[in-house]
Amino acid sequence: MSSNDKTGSEGKTPAPDIGFEEAGKPHYLGHRERLRKRFREGGADSLPDYELLELVLFRAMPRRDTKPLAKAILSRFGTFAEAMNAPDDLLLEVPGLGEAAVTEIKLVRAAALRLMRGEVLDRPVLSSWQGVLDYCRAAMGFEAKEQFRILFLDKRNQIIADEIQQEGTVDHTPVYVREVVKRALELSATAIVLVHNHPSGDPTPSRADIEMTKQIVAAAKPLGVVVHDHIIVGKQGHASFRGLGLI
Repeated sequence: MSSNDKTGSEGKTPAPDIGFEEAGKPHYLGHRERLRKRFREGGADSLPDYELLELVLFRAMPRRDTKPLAKAILSRFGTFAEAMNAPDDLLLEVPGLGEAAVTEIKLVRAAALRLMRGEVLDRPVLSSWQGVLDYCRAAMGFEAKEQFRILFLDKRNQIIADEIQQEGTVDHTPVYVREVVKRALELSATAIVLVHNHPSGDPTPSRADIEMTKQIVAAAKPLGVVVHDHIIVGKQGHASFRGLGLI
């Protein structure tokens, strides 16, 4: 082999690949540090969804390029929010995504919900209504089955309990009016906010939703318990019974 041939061969830069190392360091380490720096300086809004998801995956996969996996997750679920709220079994169907990474994703979701819940628990509900709506949608809007939740309020309209009363199927949750009122009295609540989700994504109230709400309002009022609102949440937003004139 001539000197020129040798130089030409060595002058070609090999294509980077997972596990490829140059000077003893994996190629993705520099990318990780640059990504962390951008996040520190510009916050989450400075990163597209796939890069924010990469950051979430870093701790679970310290020796792997997470960019292809982050993009695969978003390709499967559509958005960052959908990925964070996806069931464990569906996340594990993504090739290369293991239990450690799924745990990191669920940890991020749990931390976000804990923060949002804390912000609404310490304030009168009616003065932090948008926070209540955001919390309910984050907690229930992406669930695959219907859930019926009740926020129990004291005389200052602060939340004294946040409870899921029932869980049903993809399009129905049994609600027992007597149990709702009984629980409010047990907690000495003077007001309640009803919340449930529509897994279809469309938060429009059904006739059954409207009738059930009327029954709860009628049963609670003589006992001094006010129904402030019934909120339906879904992927496409929320619907407020009070806002729609249904309460």
